[in-house]
Order: sequence, then C-alpha cells, then structure tokens
Amino acid sequence: MQEPVMFNRALLTNDDGIDAPGLAALAAAVAPLAREIWVVAPEHDQSGVSRALSLYTPLRLYPRGERRFAVSGTPSDCVAMALRVVMADNPPDIVFSGINRGANLADEVGYSGTVSGAMMARLLGVPSYAVSQAWRDRENVRWHTAIQALPAVVRRFGPAPRTVLNVNFPDLEPDELTGLSITRQGQPGSMSVEVEQRSDTRGYAYHWLALRRRQGAPMPDGSDIAALRRGEISVCPLGFDFTDEAMLEELRAAGGV
Repeated sequence: MQEPVMFNRALLTNDDGIDAPGLAALAAAVAPLAREIWVVAPEHDQSGVSRALSLYTPLRLYPRGERRFAVSGTPSDCVAMALRVVMADNPPDIVFSGINRGANLADEVGYSGTVSGAMMARLLGVPSYAVSQAWRDRENVRWHTAIQALPAVVRRFGPAPRTVLNVNFPDLEPDELTGLSITRQGQPGSMSVEVEQRSDTRGYAYHWLALRRRQGAPMPDGSDIAALRRGEISVCPLGFDFTDEAMLEELRAAGGV
C-alpha cells in the first residue's frame, strides 16, 4: 500500500547548483512526499558560501522549466527569492536543501551553503531539512542511498518546529546502513582552511582556498561524525543560538552577576 503524501508543496534548493546530480536525487527522494515540487537553486556552484546574502548585487531569476528556477545568487538568496517572489502566493510547507555531494558534519556546518539554505527557510518561517550524502569516490556518489532512505526519515520526524534537521547519509549501500542516530554537531577542530599559492603566466601570484579534514579529528560519542563512522544515518537538530553556555556561566561568575 502506497503511503500518503505529507506536503502539498515542497521547495528544493542546494549549493552545488541547479544542474547538480544531487538536486535531481533530492527531487526523486521527495517525490513520494509532496504533491508539488518546486526548485529554486543557484545558477552556478555556491559551495562554501555559508549564509551569505547578495546585498550589493541584483539577483536575476531564470525559468528552467515547470516550477523550476535558477537564481544568480547564493542558497540563502534562492530561498528568499522562492518565499518572497516565486512562491509568495502559495508558500511551501517544507524546504529541502541538498542533496549535497559530501557530508556536512561538525565544522563543515558553518561553511555549508546546503545547511544555510535550510537555515534561511527556517528563519523565514518554513520547516526545513539539510540533506547530504558522504562519499569516498567523488565520481561514484551513492545518491541512491539517500533517495531510498530519506523518505522514511522525513516520515519519522516530520517538519520539526524551531529547528533545522541536518541529515547525513554514510557512504554505504542502503542495505548496509547500520541504523539511525539523533546526534549533536561534532566538536570544532575537524576542519582546516588551507591556502595554496600559484603563479599565473605573467608570474603574478594567485591563491586557492580549500577546506581539508584534519586527520585524527575528535569523534565524541553522540556526535554526527561518530554516527557516520559507525555506518548510521545522522539526524542533527541545528539551532540559531551561538551562545557558549559554559563560557557564559564563567563570565557571569567572574563578573559577580
């Protein structure tokens, strides 16, 4: 027996760009969950832009088929354009951002355009999921794992209030998944920003930035990183409060407040 749809309208976005295979995989995963699927995604790859908004550059909206639009901006721009322009009269019930090519765990969450697209949706009042698929071979990403497993995750947890659900799938076949864990974001220190200097044809220097995962990164029990290492799906609720609670108490104690 076919399970009923959960949503009238679902909005999809990502940070890898509107032509990315992960976005097509997300549409396939969400198809059994929603009556209508709308896509508003970046015209080009926007990986690593975090929550950037294009405040000094006008945005252009390009129709790319039925209920499908490209935006000359970031994932956050795309969600804002979708909710305030494209779908202003018929807003979505849920927003899915992804499926990212590669996991978004621990420090990566802060850089991720995928996560930030979901964050923008939640800030504008729409429940959201960020979805990522880990890989070891970039040319052979197991999109089918996320396609098969995501619907059950969404049916289990629904549109979570007041939070973004950051879902990461390990680089395994669907029948190799060992379970699902509700996790916390991994500790800082798992990622490093590297700078590589090169020279152009005239001898002038230019630079590339790259994110590298540190070897031996901490994997505390209950973290998103630990869950994926065990072969489990990680579902991590993300909030908007960056307050360091432990330091807050120390400062209050030191100040006698």
